[in-house]
Amino acid sequence: MAAEVKVPPVGESISTGILAVWHVKEGDRVERDQLLFELETDKITSEGLAEVSGIISIKTEEGEEVDIGQVVAVIEESEVDDEGKAEESEPTSTAKTEAQPEVQEDAPVSPAVRRIAAETGVDPASVEGSGKKGRVTKGDMLEATANSDEKQEMPAAAPTQNVERTSRKKMTGLRSKIADRLVQAQQEAAILTTFNEVDMNAVMRLRKQHQEKFVAKYGHKLGFMSFFVKAVVNALKEVPGVNAQIDGNEIVTNHYYDIGIAVGTEKGLVVPVVRDCDQKSFSGIEGDIIQYAGKAREGKLAIDDLQGGVFTITNGGIYGSMLSTPILNRPQSGILGMHSIQERPMAVNGEVVIRPMMYLALSYDHRLVDGKEAVTFLVKVKEAIEDPTTLLFEI
Repeated sequence: MAAEVKVPPVGESISTGILAVWHVKEGDRVERDQLLFELETDKITSEGLAEVSGIISIKTEEGEEVDIGQVVAVIEESEVDDEGKAEESEPTSTAKTEAQPEVQEDAPVSPAVRRIAAETGVDPASVEGSGKKGRVTKGDMLEATANSDEKQEMPAAAPTQNVERTSRKKMTGLRSKIADRLVQAQQEAAILTTFNEVDMNAVMRLRKQHQEKFVAKYGHKLGFMSFFVKAVVNALKEVPGVNAQIDGNEIVTNHYYDIGIAVGTEKGLVVPVVRDCDQKSFSGIEGDIIQYAGKAREGKLAIDDLQGGVFTITNGGIYGSMLSTPILNRPQSGILGMHSIQERPMAVNGEVVIRPMMYLALSYDHRLVDGKEAVTFLVKVKEAIEDPTTLLFEI
């Protein structure tokens, strides 16, 4: 009997995806719950598993866009017990010799390792594994990839033969979806950006003063992001127009504070959402951000982790960006861009002093948010960061 392999549902708002990678080949025997393929959407990467054991016949090629529920393969079911398997492998010693290396080679390689190998060309067999029983881990592959890149970047001792001036590769499904969403945001919203600068001296002094005790109590560091999340929540309460969105001919105002935090991954930018930030402590916010960042880089974010945000914060400063104009994360009406901290001479009380300064950028949907509201919002964020004690008293 044949069993259909269908694209699994990954969330109410997602109807299609890109079948990025097949982990099996046409005619392979697969076992129940074995990983068959990876599906990329504009939000997450999910996996398709075999529901039965048998011989697989693939109906869809890698890189094709597929609908949720679409049949992408068929498995001809078969039951093979251990004794049957032994009998099948019995006839010749040559068969054993040929089959054995394949089992040893594939067994210790995880889907994440295979994915990195496919993307970078690094052979897992050439990597020394640090996992249990010499298993090659994702970390081993990333380190090997970095070492390979360093070697490639070293200048050659002598010019080689003709090298192509350009290279070409197909855009990944996730990158393609991200591109579509960014263009859509630009076309559907009247995006405008306003700028300000903030003195980070008070926050940096506060972090330095309490960092050791904070780490000892909570097990993770106190970062800048929790201060900005709290400052944004405070500003959203003061300027509720930014905490709204357009739905057809209606304006939907949100009365909750779920803040999206942009996280860069190998495949692109994702925005997990920290829930109920008005009710969380600094430690709770930092803990959620650390957890989501880890899940994002491992490709383990669930669709629920990415839905329902009312506002987004993105930090280009970690990459050295001095100033930028972030694009809205639709259907949200506002996004705050943080940037690198640089010491600059500033006039304070009639004197020139050196202060750690950061440029802030607020992009907003001008159809819904007026310039006065946008500027007021950004000033509220600036005031809260420059006097973080106000966040403790919610004033």
